Parts: sequence; C-alpha cells; structure tokens
Amino acid sequence: MRLFLTTLLLVPVLLFAQTGTIKGKVVDETTQEPLPFVNVIVEGTTNGGTSDFDGNFTISNIKPGYVKLQASFIGYDNKLTEDIYVIPSKTPFVEIKMKKAATDLKEVVIETSKFRKTEESPVSLQTLGIEEIERNPGGNRDISRAIQSLPGVAATPSFRNDIIIRGGAPNENRFYVDGIETPIINHFQTQGSSGGPVGILNVNLVREVNLYTGAFPSNRGNALSSVLEFRQLDGNQEKLNFRGAIGSSDFAIAADGPLGDKTTFIASYRFSYLQLLFTALGLPILPQYQDYQFKVKHKFNTKNELSIISLGALDQFSLDLDANDGVTDSATIQQNNYILGNTPINNQWNYTIGAVYKHFSENSFQTIVLSRNMLDNRATKYEDNDEEDPTKKILDYGSREQENKFRFENTYRNKDFKLNVGVNLENVVYSNSTFNRIATPSGVLIRSFSSELDFLRYGAFGQASKLFFQGRLTLSAGFRLDGANYNASMGNPLNQFSPRISASYAFTEKWSLSFNTGRYYQLTPYTVLGYRDAAGNLANKDRTEYIQCDHIVGGVQYNPSNSTKITLEGFYKDYDNYPFLLTDSIALANLGADFGVIGNEPTASIATGRAYGIEALVQRRAAKGIYGILAYTWVRSQFEDKNGDLVASSWDSRHFVTLTSGKKFKNNWELGVRWRFAGGLPYTPIDFAASSRIDNWEVTGAGIRDFDQLNTQRLNWFSQLDIRVDKTWYLEKLSLNLYFDVQNVYNALAEQPPFVDVIRDANGNALINSNDPTRYQLQTIENNAGTVLPTIGIIVDF
Repeated sequence: MRLFLTTLLLVPVLLFAQTGTIKGKVVDETTQEPLPFVNVIVEGTTNGGTSDFDGNFTISNIKPGYVKLQASFIGYDNKLTEDIYVIPSKTPFVEIKMKKAATDLKEVVIETSKFRKTEESPVSLQTLGIEEIERNPGGNRDISRAIQSLPGVAATPSFRNDIIIRGGAPNENRFYVDGIETPIINHFQTQGSSGGPVGILNVNLVREVNLYTGAFPSNRGNALSSVLEFRQLDGNQEKLNFRGAIGSSDFAIAADGPLGDKTTFIASYRFSYLQLLFTALGLPILPQYQDYQFKVKHKFNTKNELSIISLGALDQFSLDLDANDGVTDSATIQQNNYILGNTPINNQWNYTIGAVYKHFSENSFQTIVLSRNMLDNRATKYEDNDEEDPTKKILDYGSREQENKFRFENTYRNKDFKLNVGVNLENVVYSNSTFNRIATPSGVLIRSFSSELDFLRYGAFGQASKLFFQGRLTLSAGFRLDGANYNASMGNPLNQFSPRISASYAFTEKWSLSFNTGRYYQLTPYTVLGYRDAAGNLANKDRTEYIQCDHIVGGVQYNPSNSTKITLEGFYKDYDNYPFLLTDSIALANLGADFGVIGNEPTASIATGRAYGIEALVQRRAAKGIYGILAYTWVRSQFEDKNGDLVASSWDSRHFVTLTSGKKFKNNWELGVRWRFAGGLPYTPIDFAASSRIDNWEVTGAGIRDFDQLNTQRLNWFSQLDIRVDKTWYLEKLSLNLYFDVQNVYNALAEQPPFVDVIRDANGNALINSNDPTRYQLQTIENNAGTVLPTIGIIVDF
C-alpha cells in the first residue's frame, strides 16, 4: 500500500490532455481485397474517418484507454472490432475484416452488436475481450481465472486453474492459439489432465478469447466439455514497442514491432520469484517457472500470409527441507512435515510451435497448419526425502509426449452460404518410465515398467451453414470422422462418426432462439494408452475406446441494446466409454484436480456418466464507463461407481454464481469487483484402516481414500469477494498503470477435504498403535483454505 500511495504522489500530473492514434486497413473477410470508402469510427463517438482506395485509414485525437472501432459499408455486415489499447506513445494497427451481407441492403441501418454469434455455434459461445481479462479482479491477469466469470465455468476455491465446465472433468477441454492446438496452457501441468496453478499464456499478447462450452464447430475435434480459442495481437508495423509488468508472482517483458516491410513480431518472456516469496513465508515448497511466447506474421501479398507461433514453459518444483528451522509453532511444524512427507519433486518443460499459412481466393480461403508440441515430465520421491538411500525410493517417473500435426481446411463463403471442409493427420510419440510404490487397502504394490508408443491419428471434417428468410433462420450441419491406429476399434473412423446440427431463429432484432445437438469423441489420455503390465504388454490396449459424449443444448437470447445481452440455456451431456480405473474402481472423470499424473494404471472404457443443468447470463460490455457479467449455473454431474450406480462426480458443485463488474471514473481511475459463490464439492472420506498401515504410510505420507464410499461426503459452500483498483497515467513517451488487487476481501475460509496425519512425539517420531504394532496412530486435521491476498502491480508501456 505504501508503494501504491508513493507512486501516486511521484507521478507527475499532466498539464494537457494526451491523445492517441489508430491506423488500420479494411479488407474483405474472404478475399482479403482492400475495401475503399468504408466508414470507420471510434465506437460511442463521432470521431472517425473513411478508408482510402487501398483500404487504409487513420483516426487521431482518440482518448487513451481501451476502445473499439465500428466499420460500416453498404453490402457488408457492420463490424465491431475487439478491444484496442490506445496510448499516446504507441500507434496500434488494426486490420478490420468485413463479411459480405447475406441480403442486399440499400443502406446500413443495423446497429452493430458487441456480442459474437456464429452460424456453427449459435449457443454456448462466450467471448472475453482483453480489457475484461486485464482488469479481472482477483484474476492476477490470468486468462484461465478470468473465464470463471462466465456461465457454466465452475468457480473453485483452490489455487489451481482447473477448467471445469458443465460438470465435465478438467481433461475434457481443448485449447487453440491462432488456430494451432496447444495442449498445455498452465504451469505445473497435471499430466493426463489440463490443470495447474498458473497460466502460461501472457495476456499482453492476447486480443480475444472465445469459449465454446457446446456446439463445437467440426474443425475443432477431441473435446467433450469446451474449446478455448485464443486470438493473439499482431506486432506493430511502424516501430518497436515494449511493455513491462510486475505482479504478485512474476515479472514479464513484452516487445512488438516490424521485422521488415511485410513482417511483424510480438514476443514475451516471464520469470517467477515465487520461490523467494514462499521462502520468506516459511512454506516448504519452492515453485519456480519461466515461459515464453511469440508470433511472427509475414504477408507475402494480399492473397497469402504466414504466421509462426510458439509458446513454452520451464517449471521446477523443489522442497525446502529446512523450512522448520527456527519455527516453534507446533501447528506450522505439523503442516510442514505433512507437506514434505507426501509432495514429490517435480520438473517439467513443454513447448508448442507451429505455422499457419492462409491463401485467399475469390470466394474462399485455404488454411494449412503445421505444428509440433512436446511435454517432458519428471518426478521423484523418497522416504524421509532421503535421496541418498535407493531403498527408500517411492517414485521415479519420467515421461514425454510428442505430437506432430498437420491440418488442411478450405472455407467457402457466398453471401448466405458457408462451407468448411478439411482433413488432419497427427503422429504421436509417447514414452514412459515408471517406478512407483503404491499404497492400497491390501498393502503396498510396486508398479514398474517402461513404455513407448508411436502411432497415427487422423480425421476428416465438414460443416455447411446457410441463412434463410433474410437471415432470420440459420441452419448448420457438420460431421467429424476420427481414428487412431492404436487398436482395431479406434482405427476405424466410422466408429467415431461425430454428427452435429445447429439452428437459430431470430424472432425480432432483440429476441432469438437457438439449439444444438451433437456427438463428440475424445481420445483417451496417453498415460492410459501407454500403460504396461509386469509382462511388458500394453494392458489397456484391447479394452480402450474413444470417450463418447452426446450433447443437447437449447437457449434463448434477448439483447435489450447492442451492449447488453441476457441468455438462458439448458444442456444435457451423456457420457459413454469413459475410462474406469480398475485398481481404485472409479471413473477417470473423478480425478485430475491435483498435481502429478492420472491414468497411468490399468483401465477399461466401461464407465458412463451424465451432466445436465441450466445457465443464466446477463452481460454488459463497456458502455458509459460501466461493464459487468452476472452468471448463474445449476449443474448436476454424475458418473458410475464400481456397482454401476450413478453417483455425484468430483465436479458436482450444483450451484455457482459469479458477479463481475467495473466502473471507469474520471482521471483514468477504475474500480473492479468480483463476487463468487459455489456449492460445496463432494469428496471421498479417508480409509483409516488402510491409511494407518505402517507400510502404506511410509510410501504415501497421506491418507488413502475409501472408494467404497465414493463422494459420499460434501464440503460446505464458499463465497469470495475480490476488488481491484486501477490508476493509469498517459505520458508522451510512456504510459503507467498501477493497480491494487485484493483477493478474498472478507477473509472467507473455504472448507477442503480433511486430511489425516500420524501423531508424533516431542521428537517428531510417529507413534505406533499400542494395540497393533503394524499401524501408526492417526489424527484427522481440518483443512480450510483462504486468506486475504493483496497485490500491487505495475504495467509500463513505452
């Protein structure tokens, strides 16, 4: 707080108003031909201009901050751009792509909506602009946390970024960055799932995020719960720019600019100092991460362009074995010992790199995508953290996932008709070396094997969309065929035939009704496919199939104005062929919100499940300085237990509400507030008989769940209030944004599943049960999470 107030006093007060400039170009969305004489204005103002014969335009005297441009031209649909950040020291360049109108219009009279709706996905599509992500209270400028403001996305009280959508597991989501599939978007990734505590994507490079929670377009496969599309900024065409940011956990530097007359770049690098903070706080874990991200775009001419994109991370997770030195509080010592006793040392690195080539012709454009991604994951654990004694080894895990991908798409558009067709081919190389002593109710078993896989995945897709009755009715139908030569069942694409259909009808300019149904398939995680038994056989090969999920979604939308929408949607998801863990007798869907690896064990594709619910949304995009999102979701999520009964899954929170709102004030002050409520999640109680066994405790250092009582207990509901205050100064050579963010303002405690620990004597030795010398004495410890977390951050553009 002292730094915040000091900066307020030290930053000079401007004696005159600073303004900014935007340059850009207007082109036809399909042909990329420049459009002359297009009217372009700053939304909400009369400030604007007209594109010249080459489609270029310049708008000056723009008030600094986030703005949108509105373009209108006879014969084309009105276009509203994404958020554009305007400051005096930079001149952003924006390319506006306009779509030909489905019907011939004599004049432009339709008010431009701020909300996106596509022919393929008229329901279950939400969009967040960069301003909504940057200013999200409690989000720490993390995209994975910002989307928790949207309907259907569970708000979790933990410090992880698990994306839980409409009752589905975290491994049911797929991510694309500028059209390139990017499997990993979080640091310290849970292999076989998608969660982690910190996002990899740097918000400084992102222009817009589109979240599909259903009605997936056919060119986006291998998803059951969501598809997230991240659109990045292009580099500045005129000069080199920089942005530096200091937050609660890391420092970031970003740069963008020209690399030639036809080439631009944008890049960033971040490194964390969490290990220093955790050491100062006396915590026994020492996480550290670094990441990079870049995009290079080259325009050969108006008909051909190439983008090269990459992002990656290096994550290191170690233990501070001296965390208890000088500590006298017994509760702190106990907590530290518990964490040190069951937490492995983990190191990961990953990257994605790819190229997107686009060729534009008269009524169509072709897209070729080549990419490669890799994950390397290593983890070790020893009894008493004694790495010098090989007999104390509990875990020695090393795995690598490598994918080389090709995708071709052809998109044809002629006024009210659109057709997208394509094919994809992928080579998968997976390796795994595992030694793991595992605690079970019957004692410790050893799982030791090495495995390598090298197989192909392939697919074809198509989707046709057409408008009727002057655009009031939209119909879209598509399909996918997917296969993998892992086994005979998967190898036949007809077994994974995935049809889908969408319809939307606009009763008036403000009211519309939409519907979608489809069947979707997802490949089982590589950890499952690559598991081998003691004889070295692929134990899961003949009992594994693609996971299947059938969706039905319907909704109504009301737009009282171009900046406000109100929606109500209902959904039903029916799962089949879900992996069932044969050792623990639970569905894989009940795992994933933890560190480590899931699925690296015997499984069979025999589980079923379902999720259904209702979502309500009121969203107001920034208008007159006020913006906000109010979202409510009621959801039930159930999967089979070992008796074949549907029981509440680990994601069955039932109710969650999120209110996110902000207000812009004079002199570039801004206040943001986010309040979240979520029903308690179910959990499985501890099996005390199994956990107290000395041989089990020595290899786990934690309790063993009693899966005979799968998710029979439920946590209490939780709520949290986050507040953020921003102040920005716009100087001639730079801009300075200072923000003060407070998470969990009223210090709410979120109940977590209780854990058990051994009872120790004054010297820290575990006490043995006097009635059974093969068991330790255990105690149950309450586990509540939550504290007030203030953060001061600085963002400098120059």
